[in-house]
Amino acid sequence: MADQYVNRRMVLAARPVGLPADSDFEFIEQVVEPLAPGMVLVEVNTLSIDAFIRTVLDEGSYHQSVKLGGTVTALGVGRVLESMVPQLVPGDYVFGPLGAQTFASLPATTLRKLDTSVVAPSAYLGALGMTTGLTAYFGIFEVGAVKPGDNVVVSGAAGAVGSVAGQLARIAGASTVIGIAGGPHKAAFLVDELGFDFAIDYKNEDVSARLREVAPKGVNVMFDNVGGDILDAVLEQIAQGARIVICGAMSQYGQMQHVSGPRNYLKLAERHSRMEGFAVTHFGSRFGEAEQALGGWLGDGRLVVREHIEHGLDSFPATLRMLFTGGHHGKLLLSVS
Repeated sequence: MADQYVNRRMVLAARPVGLPADSDFEFIEQVVEPLAPGMVLVEVNTLSIDAFIRTVLDEGSYHQSVKLGGTVTALGVGRVLESMVPQLVPGDYVFGPLGAQTFASLPATTLRKLDTSVVAPSAYLGALGMTTGLTAYFGIFEVGAVKPGDNVVVSGAAGAVGSVAGQLARIAGASTVIGIAGGPHKAAFLVDELGFDFAIDYKNEDVSARLREVAPKGVNVMFDNVGGDILDAVLEQIAQGARIVICGAMSQYGQMQHVSGPRNYLKLAERHSRMEGFAVTHFGSRFGEAEQALGGWLGDGRLVVREHIEHGLDSFPATLRMLFTGGHHGKLLLSVS
């Protein structure tokens, strides 16, 4: 029965200022209550460490804010232990808003049963994940409308979404794929492992000068995960009819009350270009299409997704900070169990 399980959950103790500190969180242990009708008990296996987590720690978040004392939000995969619905049985793997905890009791309607016969459960957080593969898919093919011959720039390119977006731009027919990332090791990762044509190390290179060198005819599509100075540098180099895809703004998270917008936005008018933001949830009716395509490219080797896995629920705050300080390659995950 459920009362044999003790849940260890991480709750928000204080609203972070800047990068979250360990002191902003605390752990609470509670005996898991018996399941009510329609509920499912899941043993949390792996959590997806995503940029949106930082935003929900603030009040007034676009995503629903975590209350003080509330379990910290995180998407994850886990194994069903007990179920009060027939469509999910013990042993099934599921995806859902499991949270930063060891056991999650959730309505069955919030969970999705996973097919693990072809890919590991963690793939549904990375290559086939809503906040990673699906986000990159719709940003590249729908919002950015990448077409053959385009020069495409991806910022935050060594991260989860960026690393997939660059590869999808190549699949879409881009003639040149340029990744912007921090550090020579990340630049090498983009070119040597993922097949980007060029990588710009913003920590050690002049981004504007390098863009003029590697994209002399201008940038047709930018997939932006960073915002700030990087976005401004690319806006200087856009071609006529360019599409700027706003997926995220890593440089601005943690200062959401004082977000700095692009200074060079008038380049959009000068070059008859557009900037468009999106949320992957707007494409919910087409997730199946995207998963099928991504799964095919993953299977035939055209798509490579590296998983960077940290371990232990105690490591959650440090792992979340790692997402913003650049200590990882590819999809950042936390193994809980």
